[in-house]
Amino acid sequence: MNRFYSNGKLLLTGEYTVLDGAIALALPTVFGQELLVQENNSETISWKSYDWDKSVWIDVVFSFSEIIKNNFVSDNSFEQKLSEILFQAYLLNPKFLEKNKGYQVETQLTFPRLWGLGTSSTLINNLAKWLKINPYELLKNTFSGSGYDIACAENHTPILFRLEENNPIIEPIHFKPEFSDNLFFVYLNKKQNSRSAIASYYNKQFRISKTIKEINRITTGIQQTKSLSEFTHLLEKHEAIMSNVLEMQTIKETFFADFKGTVKSLGAWGGDFVLVVSKENPANYFKQKGFEVVIPYKEMIL
Repeated sequence: MNRFYSNGKLLLTGEYTVLDGAIALALPTVFGQELLVQENNSETISWKSYDWDKSVWIDVVFSFSEIIKNNFVSDNSFEQKLSEILFQAYLLNPKFLEKNKGYQVETQLTFPRLWGLGTSSTLINNLAKWLKINPYELLKNTFSGSGYDIACAENHTPILFRLEENNPIIEPIHFKPEFSDNLFFVYLNKKQNSRSAIASYYNKQFRISKTIKEINRITTGIQQTKSLSEFTHLLEKHEAIMSNVLEMQTIKETFFADFKGTVKSLGAWGGDFVLVVSKENPANYFKQKGFEVVIPYKEMIL
């Protein structure tokens, strides 16, 4: 049996603008997804995906023919998308669907899939490792996006990520804030659709080259600062810039205006996790507002 594992991800800076070449600071998480592959000769792929609590959320059998001809049809959107991913993987490595082969595949998440920590990116990266194909190509042909999540899947420290002529440039960095005891991640009870958020960004972006320079300065400052107050100031500046670009209220203005601390969106605005900076553990505040998942920085980030 072959086993592959990929890390989840969070995007601290550069959301949306990373698509246009901004430098993003991205954080691999302690949570991720594994892929187990047992070979047989059935000329099928028997696939089971398990959520973090061992519940099954995909249980399907694809014939090789259905994948090769890309004619699998299902009312289940997850099964349909998976068939399309396998078809794109086949185009990149046709040998994996040769006669007299077959596979029993299981995937296991170590985080609830609705958390938005990279159910898709960890799958893409695991498939790429299994089939020895380029994960960025597979991502481009299936979900699009910048690819920072694929970089996180493969790296075990925070990274600086940017696109140069659509090619990913990845720099592993040392980023362990001395004030990490003041940092928390809060789940907003809502998985955000990255693709629709990206489309919205492209509809609203303006003067993007100036914005990218500002975001790059903030990312550098956040990476280098030893001061919690400066870190907080830079996060709030980042939020204000992106609020202007996206023509949206910040998440703090929308939901947490009375919170005595800083709240920053991570990735697609309006869902998934936010980063909270607080002098004291803010769990009670957020739980009173119905947000039960509050995770300290050191329990989330590799």
